[in-house]
This record gives sequence, structure tokens and C-alpha cells, in this order.
Amino acid sequence: MLPRYENKLNEIRGMISTMLSQIILTSEETLNAFETNNIDLYETSRAHIKNIQTDANKIDNEIIKTFALFGPEAEELRLLVSYLKMTNEIDRIGDGIKKYSKRLHDHCVGGCDLSVLTSAIIQLHKTTLNALQYITECLKNMEGCDADDIYRKVMVEESKNDDLFSIMEKDILNLIINADELSIEYVKVLGTLRKLERIGDRTVNIASLMVYAQKGGELHLHN
Repeated sequence: MLPRYENKLNEIRGMISTMLSQIILTSEETLNAFETNNIDLYETSRAHIKNIQTDANKIDNEIIKTFALFGPEAEELRLLVSYLKMTNEIDRIGDGIKKYSKRLHDHCVGGCDLSVLTSAIIQLHKTTLNALQYITECLKNMEGCDADDIYRKVMVEESKNDDLFSIMEKDILNLIINADELSIEYVKVLGTLRKLERIGDRTVNIASLMVYAQKGGELHLHN
């Protein structure tokens, strides 16, 4: 392909990396807010991704224009298709972390005692953060990145995520049984933590897309 095409691919990849970096920053600040009980930090953390859907739409538009201008085939076409699907997953991750941050803030200022869950929540949050960081590092250096290796690392984090969520689900169900008037609040906590569980699934989808972009093969994504 022509140098102009390569430049366009680099531009698109840079836009995707920037969007992921903004999500990571929001995730890090939300985790910091929870660990330090800094209530004000929840709201400021979400400012980094307030335009996440607009950013995703801009990337999609650039990808569609690249299809139209260059008519890519084979590997080049596979790469662009992967990027197009990635933006959808990243947009949903951004929406998920935004809702998680807002709801976690509400739980912390509400009447729920989350002390018994604090350690597990932090660990659960870190699994998604680690997976996002692996993906972002690879995107910034696609030529030197082994997508299979990144996929394995992301799968390890997602497996931890599933195990932690399953344990917390049982703990929260016990809290619901004994919480009386606060039982509804703990049901909401469970729904909030499920946002992190779904983000874990979506990081696997992105890692799968990276393998597909780099090596081809059959593509399977979580619904």
C-alpha cells in the first residue's frame, strides 16, 4: 500500500490508543477515589471520557473514509475491519467505566457498608485496568507486539476477574439476606460490580481482534 495509506492507519491507531488512554486514566482515578475515599475525585475522573462516544464516531468515520479512498484488500482490509470493531468495544468499555464510577460514588456516600468487599473490589478493578494497559501498549507498538502474547495476558486477567466476581457475588447475596432495609442497595452494588465483569469480557474481545488483525483466522467475540 501507498505511504499515505500507512500514515492513515497510524493516525487511526493513534486515535484508538488515545481513547483507550483516556479510559485508563478514568479507571485509575476512580480506583484512587475508592481507595482513598476521595468523593470529589469520582466526578473529575469521568471528565476524561465525557466525549467518548463522539471520539468513537470520529474514528469510525476515518475508517470508513479509508475504505472508500484506498479500497484495501487482504491483510489491510482485515486490519481496518478489526479497528472498526475495536472502537465499538472501546466505546462500550468507556460507557461501562463511566457508569461504574458514578454508581460506586453513590454507594460510597450511601448507607452500604462495603468494608467487607473493599479488597476484592480493588482486585477486581485492577484486573480490568491491567488488561486495558496490555492492549494499549500493544496498539502503540503493533510492529513489535506479539498479539498472541497479549491475548494470553488479557485472558489471565479476565480469568481472575471471573473468579473474583463469582466470590463477591456469593458474599453480596449473603449481605442481601441479612441487610433488611439495605438489601436493595446491595443488589445495586452487585449490578455495579457486574460492569467491571463485562469490561473484562470486552478486553478479551479487543485482544481477539488484535490477534485477528495480526494473524487472521476465525474471529469469535463475546456477546
